[in-house]
Amino acid sequence: MTARQYSLVPHRSIIAVGGPDRVEFLQGLISNDTTKVAPGRPVWAALLTAQGRFLNDMFVVDGGDGNLLLETERARAAALAKKLGLYKLRSKVTVEDRGAAFEVAAVFGTDATAALSLEGAIAFVDPRLEALGVRMIAPTGTVAAILAAQGFTEVPFEAYDALRLEAGVPDGSRDLPVEKALLLESGFDELNGVDWKKGCYMGQELTARTKYRGLVRKRLFPVRIEGALPEPGMPVLLDGQEVGELRSGIGNRAIAMLRLEAARGDGTLTAAGVRIVPEVPAWMRLPEPATD
Repeated sequence: MTARQYSLVPHRSIIAVGGPDRVEFLQGLISNDTTKVAPGRPVWAALLTAQGRFLNDMFVVDGGDGNLLLETERARAAALAKKLGLYKLRSKVTVEDRGAAFEVAAVFGTDATAALSLEGAIAFVDPRLEALGVRMIAPTGTVAAILAAQGFTEVPFEAYDALRLEAGVPDGSRDLPVEKALLLESGFDELNGVDWKKGCYMGQELTARTKYRGLVRKRLFPVRIEGALPEPGMPVLLDGQEVGELRSGIGNRAIAMLRLEAARGDGTLTAAGVRIVPEVPAWMRLPEPATD
């Protein structure tokens, strides 16, 4: 991996939330603590259904202009902005889809933090894992010039995506089925996506119950593919029995939702006839296996 490289992340977009009630407004909706957001200190969070199922993920960033910027999925940003608008009620907030005005990049490699001090952009260390480098938000069409001036080289998005997949970090609805996925099955606890002391938010009751009652029976795992990459959504089998599902992938890397006992066992897992090998990343905390 070269020291200074970046990828544009075209499937991510920006929503601006402004107004005097912006922090309190988001605090009652998303899984992380918006009072902790400050320049250079974002949070990663999720908006859930009332039943505690995944709707959207987002980085919440101090925009430096009186707005909180939500970096979220581009294809679903307009719907998210509309939903947030419905929740405003009497709150003194504004919600604006700024997808046309901004672009997002991921800066990675051993010298990625050199991007933190560049003018003309908002940059921050990825709050999920430092190994994923620096996220950058800048006016559309400016990222390449800002980074090239400091010796950063653009590489295809697939290069960054391979890094993410090896780390086992989910990427929005590519890995988290909308209105189905649970945060604690998806790594949000260990990846700093949930604040357990912030108080109530949409879907908090189920999320807390899942944690404190130890109800997690399956997890997203990074997996190595020993053959041609199967399509996302293919079932994962163990001895002919379905034990999970493949999610996003590229090359010989993917993410799969797997039952814990299957991921930890010695049996051979397959998807579309291709062997897959689960890995447990260093950041992941798993419950102790049951003993007789």
